[in-house]
Amino acid sequence: MKNNLNHLKSIGLLFIAVLFFNCKSEKKEAKSTGETAEELVVSKDAKWSERMALSEIHRFPDPTLLDFQTESRWSYTNGLVLQAIERVYEQTGDQKLYDYVYDYANRMIKDDGTIVTYKLSNYNLDMIKSGDAIFWLQEKNPEPRFKMAMDTLHKQLEGQPTTSEGGYWHKKRYPYQMWLDGLFMAEPFHAKYALKYLKDDEVNKVLDHIVLQFDLIEKHSRDPETGLYYHGWDESREQRWADKETGLSQHFWSRGMGWYGMAMVDILDVLPENHPGRERIIQYLKQYAEAIVQYQDEGGTWWQVLNLPDREGNYLEATGSSMFTYVLAKGANKGYLSKDYLEHAKKGFNGIIEQFVTIEDNGVINLNKCCGVAGLGGNPYRDGSFDYYVNEIIRSNDPKGTGPFMFAALELNR
Repeated sequence: MKNNLNHLKSIGLLFIAVLFFNCKSEKKEAKSTGETAEELVVSKDAKWSERMALSEIHRFPDPTLLDFQTESRWSYTNGLVLQAIERVYEQTGDQKLYDYVYDYANRMIKDDGTIVTYKLSNYNLDMIKSGDAIFWLQEKNPEPRFKMAMDTLHKQLEGQPTTSEGGYWHKKRYPYQMWLDGLFMAEPFHAKYALKYLKDDEVNKVLDHIVLQFDLIEKHSRDPETGLYYHGWDESREQRWADKETGLSQHFWSRGMGWYGMAMVDILDVLPENHPGRERIIQYLKQYAEAIVQYQDEGGTWWQVLNLPDREGNYLEATGSSMFTYVLAKGANKGYLSKDYLEHAKKGFNGIIEQFVTIEDNGVINLNKCCGVAGLGGNPYRDGSFDYYVNEIIRSNDPKGTGPFMFAALELNR
């Protein structure tokens, strides 16, 4: 009897153990399944452009903190990524993308049109770039505060200090200096604003001044031997980075040239067909494209310092590569460039995917090997040397890469 009782107890304990194990396994399996569903942030079946847009939103849920910021700010990096997301929205219609762009404007522009953290008195061309995102929103759903904010940006450009020939200083604290960056930051927005909100002679004055900026870059910054462009030009020849005879910086920096190329293809979207400067800019673009494909690496991407691939420390870099890919693709798609350049663009994009892009388990994509920052002068002083360019921080998902990556993907329908 005692043995039978012990036997029954053993069976009962075994039953309870099995039941507990099964319940635990079911819970674990359910939890695992739930986690998998929750973790899939970005569909791996979507196009690269949409995948990057959603990845950026996942990385930076607050659009005012794009570029790894801890405090909200009005900056060109926000404007760059948001402009790219706008274009993805135009293709997909995903309301989440529109809401993200609007969230930035809503947080950064007060009811009276004041732009949070912006100072007109700095006369910083970089600060104009986010105006493109505001212009787009205003076209979609107008708000008085958005128009007032754009009026302020226009006012800055009206008073922007210039060189003796009328070239915009890059910033008030960088006197007599024109950088390649500045044309992308300011000119597409200013052209759109002028054509929409100004009249007659006022419009022509702005458009002529915009074309002048391109003419001056061609005059001063282009190297006739290579067809490449120096990052900066100092009319005063006072900067330590500037050649005492030419006023030019020392090297051909990939992203600097990328900014200029994007400025050309984007201004051509806006500049009227009958403007006399339009054909000149198309010719500048053709010369530019001819030059950069000569320096495209066999793998499709481009080097941080374009013309020195074999020099120790140089590296294949993602932001400039994304920009060049976009410029070539858009130039060919629009008919400014020969269709042959589409092949270079496709090779560039494939190289970017193979060399720089990684994908997380949740579908979020990363763009690696981005030069984090580079400039000239300032404090600590940036001397524009080869060592300076190749030793600046390299990081993943820099907005100066993710934005142009989306531009390029859209042009190539990828």
